[in-house]
Amino acid sequence: MATSFDMFGTLVSVERPADPAAAVARELRERDVAVPDDWEAAYREVHVDAPDGAEIPLPAHVSAALASRGADAPANAARRAVVAAFDPEVATLEGAVAAVRAAGERGPVGLLSNCSVPELVGRTLVRSGLSRDDFDAIVSSVACGWRKPDARAFETVADRLGEPVDSLVHVGDDPATDGGVRAAGGAFLDASERPLPELATAWRAGAEVDGC
Repeated sequence: MATSFDMFGTLVSVERPADPAAAVARELRERDVAVPDDWEAAYREVHVDAPDGAEIPLPAHVSAALASRGADAPANAARRAVVAAFDPEVATLEGAVAAVRAAGERGPVGLLSNCSVPELVGRTLVRSGLSRDDFDAIVSSVACGWRKPDARAFETVADRLGEPVDSLVHVGDDPATDGGVRAAGGAFLDASERPLPELATAWRAGAEVDGC
């Protein structure tokens, strides 16, 4: 059995900026970028045309928002500003480590996270009780180009686990996004209904779990 886990809200919690536009603006100014006076409005507007289900990397959005106001972020200033603005404080949720490792005793394990910020998934893992070694594949939407619930996100992690997507069990806390695995042919386990410590105990005991 192949298992994938959502990250944010399922395995870890992170402190997010209360005002993302302001946080990005502050980091842009730290890098000598002239931030437009109506930055809040520019940040909220859509600037990048993308297919349904596609992920728009936040640095690309920020660069396009600046350009829409005649401003420019030289070199990779937009990326560096975004990464700094979302630098996380991380708390590992109860049962996360046990559930991931119990799943690993049953088959390959992946991480599948919606995240538009480059480097954030990796930084979060480093600061959590988990590590890259706990996963056979790590897929973020900013890297693969597709956001859950799009089937292509689940197909990507299944492919990297070397398994067909219809054998994938995805564990997450959001039925609207994580539950998209069902449309791809896989099974969904709602961590808000089946807590991770309970899942870990059931898997290690070899007990049947609804959905897998």
